[in-house]
Amino acid sequence: MKITVITGSPRKSGNTFAMVDAFTRAAQAKGHEVVRFDAAMMKIGGCRACMSCFKTGKACSFDDDFNTIAPHILDADAVVYAMPLYWYSIPAQIKGVIDRVFSLVVGGKDIAGKKCGIITCCEEHDATMMDGITTPMKRTFNLLKWDLVGEVCIPGVFNEGDISNTDGCTQAAALAGKF
Repeated sequence: MKITVITGSPRKSGNTFAMVDAFTRAAQAKGHEVVRFDAAMMKIGGCRACMSCFKTGKACSFDDDFNTIAPHILDADAVVYAMPLYWYSIPAQIKGVIDRVFSLVVGGKDIAGKKCGIITCCEEHDATMMDGITTPMKRTFNLLKWDLVGEVCIPGVFNEGDISNTDGCTQAAALAGKF
């Protein structure tokens, strides 16, 4: 299975990256092909609603790094979004990618039927705080007709390395087994 992983954390040694690394190792051990994009380290703007998707042959007429990710989303059997919770919502570092998947829909691309997953964490100790990520992502997946196979939501982590005091990496590795 081809799995595209898109992260939205700017901390390369952070908790989200640790869980993504665990997921990736487990997915590759199962024979899956994993391609990863770290959106926070890329230049990706928001959707401009110009409705000129694929008019230039690329997903977006405004040529930035989203056009590098788009073909991998199209080609993937599964997409995993991984991000920390920022101010009770999806962080800006990944939001442009999520919004610009719109170009695939406007462009008439058949992207229904993909499997998908969510990996997220937050400083708060109440896991329901991550509803600001999981609720809009689940609604997006429903709209796209994607099958959510699982989510990893780990509360109580803030400082780099805090994830090692939880079972977050174990849960992320187990998520790979659902694909």
